[in-house]
Amino acid sequence: MFSKINIQENKIWQITSYAFSLRLFWIITFALITAVSAQVAIPVKPVPFTLQTMMVVLAGAFLGARDGAYSQFLYLLLGIMGLPVFAQVPDGAIGFARIIGPTGGYLLAFPLAAFITGYVIEKYKNYFAVVLAMLAANLIILAIGVIHLEVFYLKDLSASLTAGAAVFSVWTVVKVFASAAIYFAVPKKNNTL
Repeated sequence: MFSKINIQENKIWQITSYAFSLRLFWIITFALITAVSAQVAIPVKPVPFTLQTMMVVLAGAFLGARDGAYSQFLYLLLGIMGLPVFAQVPDGAIGFARIIGPTGGYLLAFPLAAFITGYVIEKYKNYFAVVLAMLAANLIILAIGVIHLEVFYLKDLSASLTAGAAVFSVWTVVKVFASAAIYFAVPKKNNTL
């Protein structure tokens, strides 16, 4: 009797352990993919053009709201610890200084953007909803980034909108549609990786 119960408990433990380790693998993977995408940058001041936001929305889309946000929190933690995961820009600070620098608002918005993308896609899986979720997440990143620029650096809303959002408008639309195309091109089991 006890051996049968122990075997069943052992199988449950193995399945739970495997599921957790697989989730952890994908969280770490998307944090690292975001770090790599940050290195694909066109250094423009005060905020460079990068592929980071594509990976942020894809983390939410593929991992779901919670794990997508976790992957971006991990990405921020790695950068705050001083690892070179943030976009390399001339005169760019490292570690925590980057969070309080001109790009800090954008970076701090990443977990929220991944969460919102994942949350919407968990509920609605059609193309229109996916594109809207990814666009909304990018707009949130831009809005928080612009607010951060305005409050802490430029002190001029018009200049902040120009330097922190308007220059990214076409680039953002291209990245949203590219992200949606990638999302639908990758086969998923149970709508996650």
